[in-house]
Parts: sequence; structure tokens; C-alpha cells
Amino acid sequence: MSEPSKQLEQGPPAPPGWFHAPAVPATDVQAVDVEEFLDERQDVSEFVADDWGGWIPPCPHLFWHPISGGMWLGRALLGIVTLIFLLAVVAAIPVVGFLALGYLLEVEGRVARSGRLRDAFPLLNIAPRLGTIVLGVWLWIIPLRLLSGYAADAYLIDPTGPAATMQRPLTVFLAVAVAIHLCLAIARGGSFWCFFRPIKNLRDFISRLRGGRFWSEANERISTFVAKMRPRYLFSLGLRGFAAAAVWLFPPTLLFAAMSRTEALPILTSVLGGFCLVLIFAWIPFLQAHFAAENRFRAIFELGRVRELFTHAPLSWFVAVVVVFVLALPMYLLKARLLPHDAMWLVTLVFVASIYPAKVVTGWAYHRAVAKKKRAWWPWRWLSRLLMLPLLSLYVFILFFTQAISQHGKLVLFEHHAFLLPSPLTIFSF
Repeated sequence: MSEPSKQLEQGPPAPPGWFHAPAVPATDVQAVDVEEFLDERQDVSEFVADDWGGWIPPCPHLFWHPISGGMWLGRALLGIVTLIFLLAVVAAIPVVGFLALGYLLEVEGRVARSGRLRDAFPLLNIAPRLGTIVLGVWLWIIPLRLLSGYAADAYLIDPTGPAATMQRPLTVFLAVAVAIHLCLAIARGGSFWCFFRPIKNLRDFISRLRGGRFWSEANERISTFVAKMRPRYLFSLGLRGFAAAAVWLFPPTLLFAAMSRTEALPILTSVLGGFCLVLIFAWIPFLQAHFAAENRFRAIFELGRVRELFTHAPLSWFVAVVVVFVLALPMYLLKARLLPHDAMWLVTLVFVASIYPAKVVTGWAYHRAVAKKKRAWWPWRWLSRLLMLPLLSLYVFILFFTQAISQHGKLVLFEHHAFLLPSPLTIFSF
């Protein structure tokens, strides 16, 4: 036997001072299947590092570290507010709104897989920086808006006067200077104090430009930022989630909206559609959570699997159903009068603020059902069913009369913003 072969058989030499135990022969080593260590219900994602900005560091103890704890709470609050505001703006843009729906489904799926509240805020680590950028830009735009308003008033009063002739070029000059300053502040990192140190921003820009590092670093930072946002994945998830939910919701809604006159056949058709909607509303929140958790289009049609999961945690599912449909009601009041497209973000702000917690609660209920291996006590299952049926019937009854107050008329019945977009009928209107 050659010398290298002997070394491989005997194992590596022991470090000095260590007890050198005899090497175990290779023939005695037995392969062990990984399945013996992992429960079949345990999610593999717990063992995979999450680099999508969803990890939240633990909050310092507020009594022992009040300053650090206060800064942690402030940063987390700023991140959450920024996320809600950005989602509202994105949801108000036609077609691009699928990104917001994809984000909400991703939140639901992450909570459904892990059951942890901290997983309900993807991109929270980069959201505070986005918030500081938005705040810094907004603070610099305020004086520009005031100055441009004074210039416009001066021009209306006396177009050839000294005030108008001086303020108009001054406004243009300051607008260009502020735009350059904002670009340099964002290029330097976009922290809050970067927006109030223009000289240092200019020096940093000149230094990196002379060293030939500016454009390469800017390209790398932008690429990294876009990669963290994962827009293609979110758009695909939102589009698939929208299409799958529409397959469940649109056919019974078509029957539900059939009544146009007080005759027997249209009334019976609407009653049949309403009954179908009651049944679908009982399952569609968790079918969508099942789809979001597994990221498979066919998962939303696995009704048998979802019905089995219901028997594991019926009370949790009942709570989730109540939260989903109670938080869905305020949006119908806002749709009583249509807003222009540039003001739709006000409606979508309420949409995100109400649907976001509903997705989190639904994901939590789904995770509890998956984590439990046995069915719940049968009286709890039937109690949940008996309580859920009249509440969903009341929701469908209220939904029928929303067409009388909405400017969309009967089309409002098809919107179902709790599972689709805030206004699906306008996703392709510009």
C-alpha cells in the first residue's frame, strides 16, 4: 500500500498534546439518512439563511439599555411605516400593483412557513434607509415648492416686475442645485445627515471620481439594492396569486350579480351565487395562504388538503376569517366615490394598512394547523363551522348592497380586495 493511502486510512495526525485515538476503519462508517433527524412537517427553510432583509435583530432590554432599545424601536417603526407607505404608492400604479400583492402574499407565506411575527416584514432592514431617503428628499422639496409658488404669484401679479424676473431664474437655479445635492446625498449612502452636509457630499464625489471608483461602486450598489428587492419574483407571485384567486371568486360573483329585476329566476340565481360565495369565503383565505406557503399555482386548488388542515386548528382559522373580512369592510366605504389616479394612493394606503395584518393572521393560523399533527376536538370543529356560517352570510349580505353606494355599481362586487388588488378593474387603466 502506498504512503498516501496509509495516511488516508489512518486519518490525519493528531495535534501536539492531543490524545491520538485509533482511526475508525472506513468499513465501519454507516450512512445515516437525514430524514431521521428532521420531522417530516418541519420546514427546511429554517435551516437556510435568509438574506432578503427580513431578519430583525433582537430588541435590547429597555430597562438596561434604554437608548439602544429606543433607537431599535424607532428604527423598526420607521421601517414599518415606510413599507406601508411604499406599498400604498406601488399598489396605486396600474400593472405595477402586482408587486404590492406579491409582497403581501410573500408576507403571508413566510409567516405560514415559520409562524414567527418577525418574518412578516421582509425588506425591513433596508426600509429605514428608504424612509430616510424619502424624508430627506421631501424636506428639500418643501422650500422649492414654496419658492415656486411665490414666483408663480409674482408672475401673475406683474409678469415684468422685478420680483417675477428675479424669482423665476432663482427658482430654476435652486431646483438644479437641490437636485444635484440630493443625487450626491443618495450616492453617498442616503443616511439622514447626508442630506444636510452638501460640502462633504461634493468632496466625497470628487474623491471617488478621481479614483475611478464612483461609477463602479454606484453600479454595484444599485445592482445589490435591486437584487434585494426581488421585483421579478414579487411580480410573478402577485400575478399568479391574483389569477388563482380570480378563478375561485369570479364565477360565483357573476351569479351573485345577476339580479337586475325582481323576478324569480334572477333572484334565485343571485341567491345561489351568494351561497357559493359564503362557501368559498370560508376557504379562499387559507387556499391563498397554502399557495403562498408552497409557491405553487396548483396549491390554491388543493381544497382537500386545506380542509384537513382546518380540522387541526379550527378556532385559529375562525379568528383569521373574522379578522380578514372585518378589515375588508372599510375599503367599500372609500369606494363610494372614485378618486383621480394621482390620489389613488390614499385608497391604497387604507388597503395596505388593513390587508397587511389580515395576511399575517391568516399565515399564523395556517402555520398552527400545519404544526399540529392531530385533529382538534370535534366540538371545536363544529363550533367554528356554526359560527363562521352566519358571519360570512352577513358579510355577503352587506356585500350585495355595496353596489348601491359605490360609484362602480355592480362592478364593485367583483373587486374582492381582501384577496386581489384594491381596485382590480383599474389595473390596466392609465
